[in-house]
Amino acid sequence: MSHTAFATTTRGLNRDLPPMRLYEKAKKLGIWNPSDIDLTKDKQDWAGFTDEEKDLCLLLLSMFVAGEEAVTLDLLPLIQAIAQEGRIEEEMFLTTFLFEEAKHTDFFRRFMDEVAEAGVDLSRYHGDNYRQLFYESLPNALNALRTDPSPASQIRASVTYNMIVEGVLAETGYQAFFTMLERNDLLPSLRKGISLLKQDESRHIAYGVYLLSRLMAEHPDEWDNLQIQMNMLLPSAIGVIGDAFARYEVVPFGLKEEDFINYAMSQFSKRFERLEKAKGASLDEINRVARENEEA
Repeated sequence: MSHTAFATTTRGLNRDLPPMRLYEKAKKLGIWNPSDIDLTKDKQDWAGFTDEEKDLCLLLLSMFVAGEEAVTLDLLPLIQAIAQEGRIEEEMFLTTFLFEEAKHTDFFRRFMDEVAEAGVDLSRYHGDNYRQLFYESLPNALNALRTDPSPASQIRASVTYNMIVEGVLAETGYQAFFTMLERNDLLPSLRKGISLLKQDESRHIAYGVYLLSRLMAEHPDEWDNLQIQMNMLLPSAIGVIGDAFARYEVVPFGLKEEDFINYAMSQFSKRFERLEKAKGASLDEINRVARENEEA
């Protein structure tokens, strides 16, 4: 398809749009190199872990690294769908996603190679709920955009990626890492990398909320579609957490399953409520709320 005009030579860039504001943040905060993180202290700490403590860390790491790889592999159709609509400000920010998801894959795999010496096949840690989300739901939802970039398909893709994979599972995983490592002052470089990674992902989730809010403002009749997707995928996400705890008679580091179920549900609920308020709102209102949440 040929171009008939370019935004940058007809209307310019709207730097006040929330995606452009996020793009500014990404340019400043997203440039960190996993290879620069010194893992010396982490190697010393890892040597003192019990077998079950190592197993729990490897479980979390295996889910994170495969999840980061999955979105690296599957993200392009969403970028393409937004580009086809000529939303240059949104596409500019989305270009940072692919770089950052690849960087996160790099970070976790480096830790697994150099600290955990984990070997290559950790798929034994991927239970049925994890496989349902990352092996099937995520690639299916995102790749559907190749042939059907409709608002309905964009909603399914963003709900799966931003709201469930990032907004529920990844954030709950961060919480688990910080809970078990920070209280014991262990693996400082892993914690540092996850802090940087979490900062990147917070921008991704902010965009996902913006995208879905915009779609709800423009297509309020798609609310049922969004609601169905959120509620359909949530049990698998909660199931991933339950599967992890079910591996252990006594959970290492004193972690409690209910704490993380409650955390996951809280993350889900607060974003669900915000999306519900976006239904039928004006685009000006969506932009205002996005800016307020960015500054909060």
